Order: sequence, then C-alpha cells, then structure tokens
Amino acid sequence: MDAKSSPWYPPHYELADAAALKGVAAGTASPAQQQRALKWLIETACATYDMSYRPNSERDTSFAEGRRFVGLEIIKLLHIDLALLRKE
Repeated sequence: MDAKSSPWYPPHYELADAAALKGVAAGTASPAQQQRALKWLIETACATYDMSYRPNSERDTSFAEGRRFVGLEIIKLLHIDLALLRKE
C-alpha cells in the first residue's frame, strides 16, 4: 500500500474545495460552495462511502473507520426528522 492510499494520508483537495470550506466557516459561501464543501467533507475527507477495512493493518482499519464514522454522523443529521428532535 502506498502512502497516498493510507487512511492517515491527507485527503486530496482543490483550490475550490478550500475556498468553499473557508466560505462556510465565514458564513459567506454561496449555495454551490456549501454543497461542494459538504460533498468534500463526506466523500473525500471522511471517505464515508469507501470500505474502511485494511487487510494488512488493524490500526489503519481503525483509523479509516474513525474517519468514516464522522461522515456517517453528518449524513445522519442531514436525514434526521427535525420534528422528532423538537419533541424532545
């Protein structure tokens, strides 16, 4: 396994990804930037849809699963029924 495919290796990003995240943080992102930032977080930074199992390293598997867990939590909140939360 090369370093770039290791779960601890920093994920790929483009200038537009960085600009989108900076815009979200500043509260100035356009709708398209907000969508891009969320897509980058879920799909690239968290590798939510990738398999987290690493056959040669339990530590790498655990690390990848930690990243994936964050993405799954984001997706859960995107799909949660807000009416149910308001009742609590």
